[in-house]
Amino acid sequence: MKLPIYLDYNATTPVAPEVAAAMRPWIEEHFGNPSSSHAHGLRARRAVAEARGQVAALIGANDDEIVFTGSATEANNLALLGVARALPDKRHLIVSAIEHPAVMQPALHLRELGWQVTVVGVDATGRVAPADVAAALRPDTALVSVMHANNEVGTIQPVAGIAALVHANGSLMHTDAAQSAGKVTVNVDDLGVDLLTLATHKFYGPKGIGALYVRRGTPIMPILFGADQEHGLRPGTENVAQIVGAGETARLARARLAQATRHLAALRDELHRRLADAVPGLMLNGHPEHRLPNTLHVSFPGVAGRDLLAAVADEVAASVGSACHSEADAVMSPAVPGTVSRDSGVLAAMGCDAARARGAVRLSVGMNTTPAEIERTTATLCAAWARLTGRKAS
Repeated sequence: MKLPIYLDYNATTPVAPEVAAAMRPWIEEHFGNPSSSHAHGLRARRAVAEARGQVAALIGANDDEIVFTGSATEANNLALLGVARALPDKRHLIVSAIEHPAVMQPALHLRELGWQVTVVGVDATGRVAPADVAAALRPDTALVSVMHANNEVGTIQPVAGIAALVHANGSLMHTDAAQSAGKVTVNVDDLGVDLLTLATHKFYGPKGIGALYVRRGTPIMPILFGADQEHGLRPGTENVAQIVGAGETARLARARLAQATRHLAALRDELHRRLADAVPGLMLNGHPEHRLPNTLHVSFPGVAGRDLLAAVADEVAASVGSACHSEADAVMSPAVPGTVSRDSGVLAAMGCDAARARGAVRLSVGMNTTPAEIERTTATLCAAWARLTGRKAS
């Protein structure tokens, strides 16, 4: 069966051949437990240490500041809930209105435990204003969590400016960089963050592995209990093969970052140009400049994005939003503090009207995307749009 053109790289990416090759010996041959003191264990321990250094190098961190987890979701939970456990006398948390469920749901959980949670809104491009965070800060604010880049519209947040205000208040700063790491430069010192989340399957690495950067001296406690692996923050026998894969993924991303960024942006912009030329009234969602190089989020007029993608499903694989959101996901509303809305989301937080939100489609390109696929995708989408709306594409 011929598979459709894949334009859902924000959901996940294929594993790079170099990464698969690096992992294979640790699946088929080297089986030692890194906690064992004999030769098999020592070999595994050295492999984990090397991978930790490779991940640290990608984001400008120290090796001992990297904690491997089972996913970015787990890393986000550890960041929010772990800091909450370590700072029980500070019971205020700030998050943005467009956070991933892996941040929003732990925030909701903390609210159930008696914490006060402030949700800061975004502007029409999906950006958080540092001044809005500053206005929300309180003496008892333990942590602020604002994602580095949004997984739906691709908008990149002014994390460094926010972090400076947060630190001046004596609070901690976390950013979820699952979508940005490996696509744009991510440096923990430049961003000024205390905690940062990574997901290697977003940039050609394996699923089932994530990482949390924890700056030295950051107060944090474990949320799982067992042995003392991962600096005592994540118990359980290390998944050596996945960790080795994460390290190789980070090494490749660091070596190829500048080239990858240019390549992805060129593909994204060509796709946007072709669609905008052919579809009158096509609207770009997200920031026109401060956004991920691979992400194009647009609204087609007069049609539901879901219907459009269903019509081209045999030829193009894309999505209307995050693969990690369900239609019933609860999202805290910034308009009414303390409330929960089931019809809110990134576009609603940006102030988009119902028609614009209805026609939204996320097209995310990758390193394997070709110019020919961009051309075919444009022709396919435009033909389907014209057929569904009864309009004529230009």
